[in-house]
Amino acid sequence: MRAVPHSLFFAQGLTATRGTLRGIVRDMPRRPPEPSPALRLIPAHPTLPSARDAAKDCRACDLWKRGTQTVFGEGAPHARVLFVGEQPGDKEDVEGRPFVGPAGAVLDKALVETGIDRKQTYVTNAVKHFKWEPRGKRRIHKKPNLLEIAACRPWLDVEMELVKPEVVVCLGATAAQALLGRNFRVTRQRGQLLPFGAAPCVLATVHPSSILRAPDDESRQREYELFVDDLRVVARALHGRKAA
Repeated sequence: MRAVPHSLFFAQGLTATRGTLRGIVRDMPRRPPEPSPALRLIPAHPTLPSARDAAKDCRACDLWKRGTQTVFGEGAPHARVLFVGEQPGDKEDVEGRPFVGPAGAVLDKALVETGIDRKQTYVTNAVKHFKWEPRGKRRIHKKPNLLEIAACRPWLDVEMELVKPEVVVCLGATAAQALLGRNFRVTRQRGQLLPFGAAPCVLATVHPSSILRAPDDESRQREYELFVDDLRVVARALHGRKAA
């Protein structure tokens, strides 16, 4: 009988051990994620003004080191619609207010076209600090990661809880996946009213900044019209709830 090299036994044993270890790790209960340090800053009985003041001192992730200031949400305290974007941009970071830059102008224009009263909305972001990278003298937007989004989630939760909107609108993939799960795809599910825990319904659409990034005027107009169509769904839902 031909002798089997010891190295082969070793390799087979190692492979079996690795397989066993993978099975053990797979079957182990997953450790729950650590709660965000932001939770400790939220007042016991929060209001929008007190939550906004508390958020100024948030250090739940490292984005505060580069952002000029926390950019909390603003709008009607009991708005019918709550819009959630990704994060403040360069102008929002400087002014300390959400949606005051070019993307905000697109949103405002679309609201007028769809008959949604801007005074009955609340606008905020999933992340409250501007994440950017330098490019020459400019500060260029950089997408926040999952840890940064999770660290900021308590602020968004308290905003939704206090405002109690009739519809939450997610502007862009980051906001949609933050609220609806990582498998949610705006490209496939945009413009659909879906049930949601923090409001009677939620709808996802593109972020208005994506319209501005379209390659030409024709594309921008087409994307803008699709955006307006999505907001018309929101307007009809509001009208239906008011009539009821």
